[in-house]
Amino acid sequence: MVALQNKTERCINCHPYFEQLRPVIKGVVVFKHFLKDAPDFNVNLITDCKHEHFTRLHKFEETIDGNHIFRAIKGKKHLVYAIDKNHRPIFLRVFGNFKDYKKFLMNKKMILGMIGQP
Repeated sequence: MVALQNKTERCINCHPYFEQLRPVIKGVVVFKHFLKDAPDFNVNLITDCKHEHFTRLHKFEETIDGNHIFRAIKGKKHLVYAIDKNHRPIFLRVFGNFKDYKKFLMNKKMILGMIGQP
């Protein structure tokens, strides 16, 4: 679990969904596949809204069955994460290719399965 700091500070360029959910975030779940895709990545950079490390942060993609799906872009990497119904950030996958990222996003059944696993 990762302790979130400054949860009440206003985040620059935050999507309203993330900004609304940020104060109630409870813990963090990181999938092994995410760690395999980006072994040295510190998820606190996303949860603590460290915008200076990203090209784009907290880009809202869609809501799937009440779970909000977001993307961060760092260089050419697309980091996909969700905030589930229990207000947990779940770091799902990292893609170096936009086409693979879009293909992943279209598979809603798999995403829901991943979110339901932790």
